Amino acid sequence: MVINWNTPEDDKPPDPPRVRAAEYVRMSTEHQQYSTDNQAAAIRRYADTHGYEIVHTYKDDGKSGLNLSGRSGLKLLLADIEAGRTDFQALLVYDVSRLGRFQDPDEAATHELRIRAAGIQVEYCAEQFRNDGSISSSIIKTVKRTMAAEYSRELSVKVFAGQANLIRRGYRQGGAAGYGLRRLLVDVNGDPKGELGRGEHKSIATDRVILVPGPAEEVAVVQEVYRLFTEVGKPEREIADLLNARGLLTDLGRPWSRGTVHQLLINEKYVGDNVWARTSFKLKRQHVQNAEDEWIRAEGAFAAIVDRAMFARARATIDARSERLSDQAMLELLASIFASKGMLTGLIIDEAEDAPSSSAYRRRFGSLLRAYELVGFAPDRDYRYLEINRKLRELHPRIVDDTIAALEQAGGTVVRDTATDLLTVNGEFTASLVVVRCVQTAAGSLRWKLRLDAALRPDLTVAVRMAPGNELPRDYYLLPRLDMGDAVLRLCEHNGLSLDAYRFDDLSAFHRMAVRRSWRMAA
Repeated sequence: MVINWNTPEDDKPPDPPRVRAAEYVRMSTEHQQYSTDNQAAAIRRYADTHGYEIVHTYKDDGKSGLNLSGRSGLKLLLADIEAGRTDFQALLVYDVSRLGRFQDPDEAATHELRIRAAGIQVEYCAEQFRNDGSISSSIIKTVKRTMAAEYSRELSVKVFAGQANLIRRGYRQGGAAGYGLRRLLVDVNGDPKGELGRGEHKSIATDRVILVPGPAEEVAVVQEVYRLFTEVGKPEREIADLLNARGLLTDLGRPWSRGTVHQLLINEKYVGDNVWARTSFKLKRQHVQNAEDEWIRAEGAFAAIVDRAMFARARATIDARSERLSDQAMLELLASIFASKGMLTGLIIDEAEDAPSSSAYRRRFGSLLRAYELVGFAPDRDYRYLEINRKLRELHPRIVDDTIAALEQAGGTVVRDTATDLLTVNGEFTASLVVVRCVQTAAGSLRWKLRLDAALRPDLTVAVRMAPGNELPRDYYLLPRLDMGDAVLRLCEHNGLSLDAYRFDDLSAFHRMAVRRSWRMAA
């Protein structure tokens, strides 16, 4: 055999054709490593090394990965795949979390499955494994998706705690100032930096925003509204007509209405109170109307422009409207509002003439949802969990009372903190009882979300897991603080030995902790 070392360059075999691929990049507000430019650079290095040619880019800039809402890039990708408009055989993604930090890891897997079912291979360019369908890659992907979801959940908890702390310190968190008030920007030392106009935001992370009285003429109007309502006895509609006749507009530049006057009369910011978290939208899942005892409140945080006694008289007058009406009369009024508007919201109720306020319906019937149900209105969203939470809050004191009685019957002594329900048993250890709501997923699985009290830091958390329907307890977990590293535990029906070792069918094991023995018996 003779080797010809002089083979011309043109006779070398051609490079194999590159596989046509699309890239998907997403950045929310995270670290710079996740900038779309950095992702694209890493994806292109991967493509050059592994024989891919990028022919299309799908991009979501500044979008959260918690759901599909607002993610036009990913939705377009999925739509193109479903419609058969794709001319590529692979999709390159920076890492597993870029497709999404969905709270249900199965949701992220579903989107990848839709892509792969169309014959398009998904490659994660910055991961240390190949997405080849092997058992190891499947396990790693599941772990990565779960970690991505947990990262978002932990971040949500930390952000909420940080915002709540700022509220308690008297700083404003979002929202327009309102008529008669202005937003003032202050630095880290509390020194004023300037007034923020409508739509303006702070640009330095350490700056804060507080509320201050607005122009004197607006402050005078607010005080006049309270005087007309509490001393003269004019209703909201007449006050609105007076303001409109004088050519005055609201802070949004609109004519006054019964509802806008009503909101001015019930908002605690006019007496200087900072109130936040009336509603929440955690993890971009559902808007929640929080119970009043869950609101974050700081009294006297701002300079008041309305006397607190006058504010109390205004609220008492508004509350008294419903006290004179029977339940049936209130529901008839609500039904008439529903019939005329075709739907119900708190604002629609507050705008209605000669009807109690939305807060009055909430107090009388336990919640607006219950009032809606009684007149035949079903909101688009499912808010039944609010009623379940209310029932569980009512159940909690009874469970605590029964537990104290059982501990004392076992021979122990129990001291109960009336403010927190923290139990001190035999002067030796503390325990906190938590009732955990049962949630059923769309697939029929059961889930429980348990928050450990990071403020009280009990030695032992007694978690009462409710059964489906949330009427009766299913089982109990005795969780020692020393073994619990997470502030929030997500429990399934079976959780492995690391958690189920603390599971019990009843609380007899906890009651036995209070039993006293003589020295002779112990010896």
